[in-house]
Amino acid sequence: MAIKNGPPLHGINVIDLTTSYAGPTAAMYLADLGASVIKVERPGVGDDTRQWGPPFVDGTSAWFASANRNKKSIVLDLRSERGRTVLLDLIDSADVFLQNMNPAKLTRLGIDGATLLARNPRLIYCAMSGFGLDGPDSALPGYDLVAQARSGLMSVTGEAGRSPQRVSTALSDIVAGMSAAVAINASLVRQAQTGAGEIIDISLLDTDLALMAPRIAAFHAGEPEPAPSGGTDSVLAVYQRFEARDRSIVVAIGNDAMWQRFCDALGLKELAADPALGDNAGRRRARTRITDLVSEKLTTRTAAEWLRTFDEIDVPASLVQSLSEVVKDAHVVARGSIVSVPDSNGEMVTVRSPFRLASTPMRNERFPDLGENSREILLELGYSHSEIETLFVNQVSSEPVDHVRVSARDDREVP
Repeated sequence: MAIKNGPPLHGINVIDLTTSYAGPTAAMYLADLGASVIKVERPGVGDDTRQWGPPFVDGTSAWFASANRNKKSIVLDLRSERGRTVLLDLIDSADVFLQNMNPAKLTRLGIDGATLLARNPRLIYCAMSGFGLDGPDSALPGYDLVAQARSGLMSVTGEAGRSPQRVSTALSDIVAGMSAAVAINASLVRQAQTGAGEIIDISLLDTDLALMAPRIAAFHAGEPEPAPSGGTDSVLAVYQRFEARDRSIVVAIGNDAMWQRFCDALGLKELAADPALGDNAGRRRARTRITDLVSEKLTTRTAAEWLRTFDEIDVPASLVQSLSEVVKDAHVVARGSIVSVPDSNGEMVTVRSPFRLASTPMRNERFPDLGENSREILLELGYSHSEIETLFVNQVSSEPVDHVRVSARDDREVP
């Protein structure tokens, strides 16, 4: 990997054979950092998320658009020998390859990690799956819901006394994508230094177990087994949702000095003066008594009034915002955290990556149509126009039907 000017991953070539959400998210973050990402998709349908909806905007799934910016798309039929040959041509020239196929299918197609590193020893091979590359359940399909359930994440989520609940976003997928991006970037550093490749194993279950690390550690150390509690069982007290006069807010008391300021602001001087509540352990033991008194006080004023008060005394607090409020939040808007998808007339948005580099402006290229770049990519691989037309005719590859085709008379070889 030569050092070049531009974004950190400028000059890095990534082949993204993943579908659904975790893998595409990982590849998108690499693209955001400047990598050239080629998305390999199935004929006719492409990535599963192209069909996830509603909502659709002009036939495009909002879910798909949210995880596939800054990429190019090529269609390949991997059931055909010719399609697999093109894929191997792509991988031979790649720095990174991501896939989320069943391990048995990988071996059958000849794109398992050992085989590909034998062909391209400097390749960084990232396998993304529900349960990992080994273990008795490695062949099982995995989705966010399954990972949240099996990891115990659902067992601690929901209202007290009610059924366990899934965290209502693609949490496992998004964090798995972030984890993959971290591991790939670390491997790229070593690749640049030594030329060595890597096999990276990312699973949704491991991701959710990592999210549960503090709860698992606390349970193993003797804490009672947790259950849904409406978020009122944090290791910190007070650290939960309350009802103000007009709506819900959250308050996060992170240290003893903050506790004192909080009690003074609420007029709960007896709590502030109680030595038994002077540290977090004591407040946890008296959690019910404290929260009852705090709840009674907070209902006497509006959420806006309390937030002004807490801001003045440096106590972390927030409204529990709806999405209609989030997208208009002054801070979110000022930071440019939610951006319009190019050419969508503002009807589709995507969320900016959670990392920002002072040296690198955000990339915000539109998501690709299915097969939009098939011809361009094949030409760059050295295929002639006639060879490409043969691949299209035999449905090994394709491009959008309204895509402008090069004249059949222009059949020169690509130098």
